[in-house]
Amino acid sequence: MAPKFGTSGLRGLVDDLTADLVAAHVGAFLRACPSGSGVFVGRDLRASSPRIAEFVQQAALRMGVPVVDCGAVPTPALALASMAAGAAAIMVTGSHIPDDRNGLKFYTPAGEITKADEGAIMAALSRASGDGPRETRAAAVTRGNPAPAYLDRYRHAFGPEALTGLRIGVWSHSAVGRDLLLALLRDLGAEVIEIDRSERFIPVDTEAVSETMRRHLGRVAVAQGLDAILSTDGDGDRPLMTDATGQVIPGDILGQITAAMLGARVVVTPVSSNTGVEAGGGFAQVIRCRIGSPYVIAAMEDVCAGALRDKTAPARVAGYEANGGFLLGFEAQGPAGPLPALMTRDSLLPMLAPLWLAARGPQKGLAALVAAQPARFTATDRLEDVPTARSAAMVAALRGDAARRAGFLAGLGEAEAARDETDGLRLILQSGRIVHLRPSGNAPEMRCYAEAESPQAAFGLLEAGLSQLRALLG
Repeated sequence: MAPKFGTSGLRGLVDDLTADLVAAHVGAFLRACPSGSGVFVGRDLRASSPRIAEFVQQAALRMGVPVVDCGAVPTPALALASMAAGAAAIMVTGSHIPDDRNGLKFYTPAGEITKADEGAIMAALSRASGDGPRETRAAAVTRGNPAPAYLDRYRHAFGPEALTGLRIGVWSHSAVGRDLLLALLRDLGAEVIEIDRSERFIPVDTEAVSETMRRHLGRVAVAQGLDAILSTDGDGDRPLMTDATGQVIPGDILGQITAAMLGARVVVTPVSSNTGVEAGGGFAQVIRCRIGSPYVIAAMEDVCAGALRDKTAPARVAGYEANGGFLLGFEAQGPAGPLPALMTRDSLLPMLAPLWLAARGPQKGLAALVAAQPARFTATDRLEDVPTARSAAMVAALRGDAARRAGFLAGLGEAEAARDETDGLRLILQSGRIVHLRPSGNAPEMRCYAEAESPQAAFGLLEAGLSQLRALLG
């Protein structure tokens, strides 16, 4: 996996993320984008992250940019702190990919880099040294701790009795925010049990939890008498939550429940999220976009700009992805206090809101809360170690050839009713089910999404789709 840069940041094999390569990307970012009062630097718990974070800090110092070292911290906590300080941020993380890989996520003082920022950074990279480093070296690195403000955000919004009466498991594995999650749940009144802490990095993709792990979580949930099990991916911007039986709740369902609980009127979500958000009829508008938080943010900003232009009330817009990462575009009201906007992907809010509803709302228990949603469920997995060029060529061939698509769907026992090419190839089937094929934008993986009327049907369709893809890819 040669290092690759895009709106999701820089990713590559650890051995390829040299001091020079990291410095080139940090320098291009700082030349092309505003850095405000400086740059906040955070990292996940991978073995390589402290070393790469040092490369980042030294590169910024050589550019004359003040550095705040935030240590090991979740990505949304780092973003919240840097935006509050009017500073840029760089997070050292490979998110959910294996430990032999790592990467950088870039934030301006306004939030995640946009597609326009990506283009400017790429142009700065192509100029190599660009306008050169600044002459003035910054003062010594200062230390920062974004955790208290991040936790206070939810303590104030939900209150100390929000989760009283709930017994919750936390699958800690190697998630960078595991200790913060444990502390927050206790502060909100829950009884908390820790599960499977690891000192070795474990890549967890919240959209593709293995069947082995699903069975394990189910056994633990029942044996421990838990109301839920909570976790996140490695850098803490994607949630993972089960109900009392250990059934993993899809991230898009968490998103639509959270948006409704907060009173959002407009929802932005990628085409890969389930269609229950439209079927439920609880939102004034649902906007679909390409997959990736930059596209969600861009659409949310368009909604806010439209409200400002038309001199209407501020837009109550929220966004979420199929992986569960939630973006809040307005100041909402929590059960106990205000919840300010946070326009970056976050994992805590889409777990806390459903838990509060399960404990205090009309439907008791997470399973009942999920059952009250429209009966549309997604399942996602991927074929790993598939070069992007190869998977892209296969999707292009299917897109351009009706006979190929018919042959692919015949292996699923389905037929095509319509298709959507917003991002990859999304096939709407005559049964009402959906299969969506997409090359990953940040890893050598072929993604497959399935939607059906039940979790079991969605997983069955997913497995059939992956089997057909394996055959096509040889």
